[in-house]
Formats: sequence, C-alpha cells, structure tokens
Amino acid sequence: MLTQALRRDRIDRREIYDVLRNDRRRLALEYLKERLRPVEVGELSDHIAEREVGESPPPQDCRQSVYNTLSQTHLPKLEDLGFVDFDRDEKTVTLRETAREVDVYMNIVTPLGITWGTYYRSLGVLGLIAVVAADTDIAFFAGVESLPFATAFLFAFVISISYQLWTLRWFYLQKVVSES
Repeated sequence: MLTQALRRDRIDRREIYDVLRNDRRRLALEYLKERLRPVEVGELSDHIAEREVGESPPPQDCRQSVYNTLSQTHLPKLEDLGFVDFDRDEKTVTLRETAREVDVYMNIVTPLGITWGTYYRSLGVLGLIAVVAADTDIAFFAGVESLPFATAFLFAFVISISYQLWTLRWFYLQKVVSES
C-alpha cells in the first residue's frame, strides 16, 4: 500500500514531531529499531507497558490498554506516515527505512543530555588544549609529551563514533538484510 506520506520526497517536520510527542509511538519506534525482524503487537505492547509502569511483567489491564491503543491508533498512524508496515491479520509490525527520518530527531542528544555536535566540539577543544598545554609545558602538563594526550583524545573520538554507529546499527543491518 502506497501511502500519501510515501509519495512525497520527505515527511513533513510537523508530522515527525507529532509522532515523537506521543510516548507510546516513540517507545514503539525505539523497540522496533532494536529488532531486525517483524515484531508481534503483543510483544511490542508488553514491552511498552513494562516501560510505562516499571514492572515486569506489567499488569494485565495496562498491557491490554497499550495493545488496544497501539492496534487502533498508533500503529495505523505510523503506517500511514510510512514508518512501519502493520499487518493486521498477522498482528505484526515491521520498521521501514522511512523511519530513519525520525531517527535524526530521536538521536540528536547523547546519554549525557547534550547534542552530539556539542559533545564532539567539546572533546576536540579539550584535546587541543591538552596537546597545546603539553607542548608549551604549562603547569600540570610540564614534562609530559603531547602524544599520549593526542592518542587518548583520538581514542575517545573512536569510542564515541563507534557508540553512535552501534546505536544506529538497526538501519545499516536492515539495509544489508533487505538487499540480500
């Protein structure tokens, strides 16, 4: 089924914000990103109910409420926008590549609560200050080579980039799986 959203080149930013402002839709997209396979609506609703109440397993009435709102409201909306394929007969949901457009808005902030851009800029500036301070023999850095500082900050960049790529692995793996 070709939806109106898929016929356009890009999804409108307001629609993306509308999707993300609802906790259940946001949690559904996060959970689907972690999977490379179709997910049953029951499994998805159990996960979301668990996150909402903080209990495992969540109470039956909470699971049922989440299941109903997912089936009747949230998954059809996500399907209309082209983010998921919702098979009502099989009761399964599969994330589509179009969901990557939402991912940009979901992964802007690091676990530290700052943007990735600010994080990398800060890391670069701190690394530069440490290397320059070591080269100019300033106070604490006197007598220390600049190479260990440069190596440490380079290693921090590599680890940070690896972490960021790992959190987006669903997209890359899904692309490889779909091309095979």
